[in-house]
Amino acid sequence: MHDMTLTQLAQALADGDISSRELTETLLGRIDRLDGRLNSFITVTHEQALAAADAADALRAKGGAGPLTGLPLALKDIYCTNGVKTSCGSKMLDNFIAPYDASVVEKLKAAGTLSLGKTNMDEFAMGSSNENSYYGPVKNPWDLNAVPGGSSGGSAAAVAAGLVPAAMGTDTGGSIRQPAAFCGITGLKPTYGRVSRYGIIAYASSLDQAGPMARTAEDCALLLGAIAGHDLRDSTSVARGVPDYMAELGESLSGLKIGLPKEYFGDGLTPEVEQAVREAIRVYESLGASVHEVSLPHTHYAIPAYYVIAPAEASSNLSRYDGVRFGHRCDAPSDLIDLYKRSRDEGFGEEVKRRILIGTHTLSEGFFDAYYTKAQQVRRLIRQDFLDAFEEVDVLMGPASPTPAFDLGANKDPVSMYLQDIYTIAINLAGIPGISIPAGFAGQRPIGLQILGPHFAESQLLNVAHQFQQATDWHQRRPALAEESA
Repeated sequence: MHDMTLTQLAQALADGDISSRELTETLLGRIDRLDGRLNSFITVTHEQALAAADAADALRAKGGAGPLTGLPLALKDIYCTNGVKTSCGSKMLDNFIAPYDASVVEKLKAAGTLSLGKTNMDEFAMGSSNENSYYGPVKNPWDLNAVPGGSSGGSAAAVAAGLVPAAMGTDTGGSIRQPAAFCGITGLKPTYGRVSRYGIIAYASSLDQAGPMARTAEDCALLLGAIAGHDLRDSTSVARGVPDYMAELGESLSGLKIGLPKEYFGDGLTPEVEQAVREAIRVYESLGASVHEVSLPHTHYAIPAYYVIAPAEASSNLSRYDGVRFGHRCDAPSDLIDLYKRSRDEGFGEEVKRRILIGTHTLSEGFFDAYYTKAQQVRRLIRQDFLDAFEEVDVLMGPASPTPAFDLGANKDPVSMYLQDIYTIAINLAGIPGISIPAGFAGQRPIGLQILGPHFAESQLLNVAHQFQQATDWHQRRPALAEESA
């Protein structure tokens, strides 16, 4: 069962070949046995999951089941989950039990899914390797000496290792797509506003977006249909109808125009990643697509613009963690200022402190116009680059990351770590959707192909990804750890 996709499991449940209880017990057993080597989970909710599985089986017996009823998955520990610790990978929230469900969690429960637990992540979603967690680094199931990517590394590793068939992540600058690439799974970052952010602990509010991580584009389409839609509790949620994302998965790619941004194939891109991406493009040409070179001229400004805007928003969002209302509180403060200082110093990790300091400096008097305002102007130019490109082509393709997964501890310099996001950050600045799918290997480490589309073109992106997965078997490869039985 652990080797089946979400869609296959849904069919097996519908056919009565398995029960949700059997499936849940199998996966919980795998987590208990194998996750000690990965550290992909922070919290495993055994009792709640089994109770939800029994309820799903009872509902199915009465004929009231839907397509997702009884399917287990995992939630990145950034989603508020009623009655369950929601830590955001931080000591600051190590004692926080969420009193309500995030909209995504609410919708997944309504659709009949059940959560096996909360997955590990870079603290407050700040990182590209999942080494910034208070609970320790996550390891890549393909190579335990490698990082799984970040910040949704726990979700990616859990799916790749066959601990869960799917998991939810969030993407602020590539945090779904990059770990999906490093772990050899499929990860979708929807259009900004397509999925509600209500109840997701904020890092950078104008960039954060929730999305599914699974083995196939078909699985991601199934999940996106459940979580997308307008939410009055989120002012950035778009009031737009939700299409049937499964309906377009069989569309032909004949006549599809693929754009290759020349800026994505320059210095810094490793030869094995470029080779895998170009071989994937040739597969698309064999499916009837045509390839055209395009330019995104402001790409090289994306990282500096992002690392002004995101830390500025983080500085504002994280100011609420003051030791007074919730979260970590220092012992025996001498006065209010001491309470603030020591609670924040003890509760936040080094990378979070670094970004708060950068953001606070950026927003301070005398620097706001020079940095933050200028970065927002650059953001508008980056968005226009994509709009112009989509006047010429249907989708853009390129690498999800300049390298395969790197070794744990290899990128100690913050700037070198930030450069890992060169191909993913601009997409968040522009608010467009993107998906990463498996497209090859460098040794034993997976390589991801990134596919980008215009705003609200998720149906097209999912079909383009699905057609590639119908023609190749990269997404069917499993790490040795995933083949182990519980």
